Amino acid sequence: MAERLVVQGAREHNLRNVDIDLPRDKLVVFTGLSGSGKSSLAFDTIYAEGQRRYVESLSAYARQFLGQMDKPDVDFIEGLSPAISIDQKSASRNPRSTVGTVTEVYDYLRLLYARIGVAHDPETGERLERQTPQQIVDRVLQLEEGTRFQVLAPVVRGRKGTYDTMLADLAGQGFARAIVDGQLIELGQLDDFEMDLARYETHDISVVVDRLVLRDGIDRRLTESMETALGLAEGVAEIQIMPPKGSDDDVETVIFSQHLSRPSDGKSFEELAPRNFSFNSPYGACTHCDGLGTVFEVDPQLVIPDPEATIGEGAIAPWAGGRSRYFSRLVEAVCVEKDIPLDVPWEKLPKAAQKLLLRGGLKQRVTVRYKNRFGRSRTYQAKFEGAIPYLQRRHQDSESDAQREQIEGWMRTVHCPHCDGARLNPLSLAVTIDDLTIHDVCSMSIGEAAKALNALELSERDQIIAEQVVKEINARMGFLLDVGLDYLSLSRSAATLAGGEAQRIRLASQIGSGLVGVLYVLDEPSIGLHQRDNQRLIETLLRLRDLGNTVLVVEHDEETIAIADHVVDIGPGAGEHGGEIVHSGTVKGLLRNKKSVTGQYLAGKKSIPVPEVRRTPAEGEIVVRGARENNLQNIDVTIPTGVFVGVTGVSGSGKSSLINQILLPTMMQRIYSSKKPPGLHKKIEGIDNIDKVIAIDQSPIGRTPRSNPATYTGVFDHVRKLFAQTTEAKVRGYLPGRFSFNVKGGRCEACSGDGTIKIEMHFLPDVYVPCEICKGKR
Repeated sequence: MAERLVVQGAREHNLRNVDIDLPRDKLVVFTGLSGSGKSSLAFDTIYAEGQRRYVESLSAYARQFLGQMDKPDVDFIEGLSPAISIDQKSASRNPRSTVGTVTEVYDYLRLLYARIGVAHDPETGERLERQTPQQIVDRVLQLEEGTRFQVLAPVVRGRKGTYDTMLADLAGQGFARAIVDGQLIELGQLDDFEMDLARYETHDISVVVDRLVLRDGIDRRLTESMETALGLAEGVAEIQIMPPKGSDDDVETVIFSQHLSRPSDGKSFEELAPRNFSFNSPYGACTHCDGLGTVFEVDPQLVIPDPEATIGEGAIAPWAGGRSRYFSRLVEAVCVEKDIPLDVPWEKLPKAAQKLLLRGGLKQRVTVRYKNRFGRSRTYQAKFEGAIPYLQRRHQDSESDAQREQIEGWMRTVHCPHCDGARLNPLSLAVTIDDLTIHDVCSMSIGEAAKALNALELSERDQIIAEQVVKEINARMGFLLDVGLDYLSLSRSAATLAGGEAQRIRLASQIGSGLVGVLYVLDEPSIGLHQRDNQRLIETLLRLRDLGNTVLVVEHDEETIAIADHVVDIGPGAGEHGGEIVHSGTVKGLLRNKKSVTGQYLAGKKSIPVPEVRRTPAEGEIVVRGARENNLQNIDVTIPTGVFVGVTGVSGSGKSSLINQILLPTMMQRIYSSKKPPGLHKKIEGIDNIDKVIAIDQSPIGRTPRSNPATYTGVFDHVRKLFAQTTEAKVRGYLPGRFSFNVKGGRCEACSGDGTIKIEMHFLPDVYVPCEICKGKR
């Protein structure tokens, strides 16, 4: 294998025909001014070519399922390994994705709780125990005499497949009937025992073992049937109680299990499996929020956006603005009947009147009187349920996405009241290990969770079962601790992670994979990390290198540059003034290089001057009182206005909780009526001193190929208007749209305004050639 990584003639983006020779199996840091070409060389050239070559080594069949990268503009690269990129893209925006699921720690926790967890009754807290077949038979015999019922064996529950062979085997064993997805079928009448079951959909299949009527003398037959059902369904049986003849009652199904039951009355529960602890599975998810942990709830402040408006002026927003004459008449009728004035501002109405209009509560129907378009008086009776129950019901019942989205304009996202944000159903939340539920562990910080799992007091049997699982959990948590993420909790939504945090999680996962001989390319892993935690990150990078990998890091951090085996400084300036190798060698050589701006700052020859005069804060300040979100300890914080304010502290100290989860959502609510709920706090004073809020986060800007700096910043709108005002444009009747590459009439129709023509190459990367008509001018 080559000992060097050689790049010749790299011209990607602003790189100026760069030649460079890098050592393999070392830690190489790329540094330089922002925009100098570091990422163009590390990511867009070296990583892109390594990834492309690896993908091309696969079969044509495999390549069609993988996204292929374009070949970079480079003459020659030698000494490449399969490449893995760990960049700062935010983690999954899926609301179901958490730190625990991304790192796979939660998968092992589910397995641990399914195997050694102690189940309790969700209602009484009573510990669940297993039943014998005789205890189950005794329970059935307690039914009322003359009750008709079927003994069922639930052989398939929520699994995919066609099950043709299984149904044929059951028929061969003498079973005559089965209930498949709620439909009773005769096994003896199936043509060659085949059913048209969708292979990739989940199915429920229960075998009808026996049909019985409860009377004296059936004990022996019932015992035999129950043992048969328990044997077929691995310890689970059901009885389906039929309603009396002529009754409209539904069929009642009672589950019996040799696995888990309540000792006091024998009520059975299904055997625990890892899926019972998955909030992405119907077997584990809270049925109220479907495992999301949050629900939409109507917010009275959004329903009444202007408390100074009267009912006659449309104070109740969902029923205002001429949306429906029906509701305006109904509200008016309620007000007339209950003596509620229509011309008094909402905020001055009695609390009882406000509650009635918002929450409802009228038992009798309301008489609505009105005149039709012919001037004739009409009356009808109508039920009034209140604005909030009406919106909640419409949101729940509507099958129209557009209508649900419209109603969500008067709703906010809140913690699910049934699971309190834990995402799981009551039974799953009642399973404990050493008095800790799986939600308790996931709610702790990773550092606390690691200590709690290592301190578990288990029986000798449970220790043998849990040993390997706990070892895997500790290994993955250990890597997260090494990269300075001990402050995160496993239940933290992946969508709320900063780019740097998401990157370090991916870094920890790569260390855990133990790969050797790989080329890793990282993009500023130290960003957002406090200096206190920087050393742990550096040790992680060195460990990745010591496994036998080549680690390329794009970085500005002084400590990371100092420990590098090889440093590449790209510059000397940014953009068209960069793209050249200023230095490639040791750190000491970089400090002596007079052409390197980076080297001059590191050597202390240049520095950023501290301002001699500080700006005086403006009048008025913002005060956050009683902040308690995440780890904030009921703190009060005063923030001056009219100045540049820095909020700092070690990683996980609560900076983002205070600013991004409390202050920002509250201001967005007050100023823009945002629906996002703020974090826990008492109140915020001084928001009246602010009239506009702009949030700049780490999410990428436009990802469409039609977006460019001019369109994103809005400059292009002014450019188009300027050209539309020229004499020639006015003579021809051109409007601003005529100068847009996104609109017909302005764009080149040959390439639809793209400037390039895409040629599909099937198993090779697609080729883009300049449009022959507009020559790339769009």
